[in-house]
Amino acid sequence: MSPEQRILKECLARLDADPAGAMNYFYGRLFTAEPRLRALFPPAMGRQHDRFFEALTRLVSGQDHPEELAAHLERLGRGHRKYGVLAEHYPAVEAALTATLRAFAGGAWTAEAEDAWRTAYRSAADTMIRAADRDARDAPPWWVAEVVEHDRRAPDLAVLTLRPERPLPFAAGQHVPVQTARWPRVWRRYSIANAPRPDGLLRLHVRAHPAGWVSGALVRHTGPGDTLLLGPPDGGMTLDPGSDRPLLLAGGGTGLAPVKALAEQAIASGRDCDVHLLVAARHATGLYDLPELRLLESHHPRLRVVPVLSRGAAADGLSGLSGRVPDVLPRLLDGARGDEHEAYVAGPVPMVRETVTALQSLGVPLARIRHDLLAAGG
Repeated sequence: MSPEQRILKECLARLDADPAGAMNYFYGRLFTAEPRLRALFPPAMGRQHDRFFEALTRLVSGQDHPEELAAHLERLGRGHRKYGVLAEHYPAVEAALTATLRAFAGGAWTAEAEDAWRTAYRSAADTMIRAADRDARDAPPWWVAEVVEHDRRAPDLAVLTLRPERPLPFAAGQHVPVQTARWPRVWRRYSIANAPRPDGLLRLHVRAHPAGWVSGALVRHTGPGDTLLLGPPDGGMTLDPGSDRPLLLAGGGTGLAPVKALAEQAIASGRDCDVHLLVAARHATGLYDLPELRLLESHHPRLRVVPVLSRGAAADGLSGLSGRVPDVLPRLLDGARGDEHEAYVAGPVPMVRETVTALQSLGVPLARIRHDLLAAGG
């Protein structure tokens, strides 16, 4: 570890002793110095505080992996365009960050520490600015999309079909930030539930969360003819185009969305492999998309849709497996070699983590298990 990296980590550890206080101080300094920047942020700042602290942590830890850090910063730079962030805003953030570190890092804040932080921040800012400039040549900061269908499949769940006003390039398995007119400047990410289509339509599976501003608006206060803003798609839970390994796709709740899109993409691309799509729920009533999945299965003999009900398939009168996804995987593989498969997992955090562990124990290499725990909306 270089001296500069050690200094960065020591200062961040001092901030981590009081992250809420440090973030309140940072934003207080930022908005006092540049009141016009407040308009770029959501009305409630709690989640924003967490995200900025996570960004600082990623900046420091990424010093050991510069290529990964650069790719992450480029994604951030492109994504920040939808907030209206400009190159001229970065110096104000640097000034507020420097003041916060000076106030909270205590004895760790020295001339060497200030130089190390300024160097790290300016390098990160330059990477983000360049990425945003490149992206601006070909893509808008956001897309306006019309809601062409709003299918309320449960009191707290809806499937939305959207038509962007211009082509929105994405890959199956990615997610997209969404903003509603009801909550300006508040963006939440939702996985796209279909592979790219010739007509450009895309679908979102949205469950309304308690106190979920955007999810509640999308489920209860949105209908055909309304418009939404979509940010640039992102996410690395995409198919390996050069592989024909058998696929294990597992989706719990609305985590079904990205794995359904991956199944569609595997079929549309002519991938020569078996595809197992596990759809997890507690009871049969939670299998909100099963009719469409069965229709997809009926047209593609190498796709097998398997409902997995933790409270019992037999009790619900449904053909499927009883238990939790991690527990039914050995029965599903039934002697097949796990190391021959690629796996994709989406859903509640505990389900994803336990399923990843179970897949590894069955021989699926961790490098061939993909998930995206950051894609959940709210």
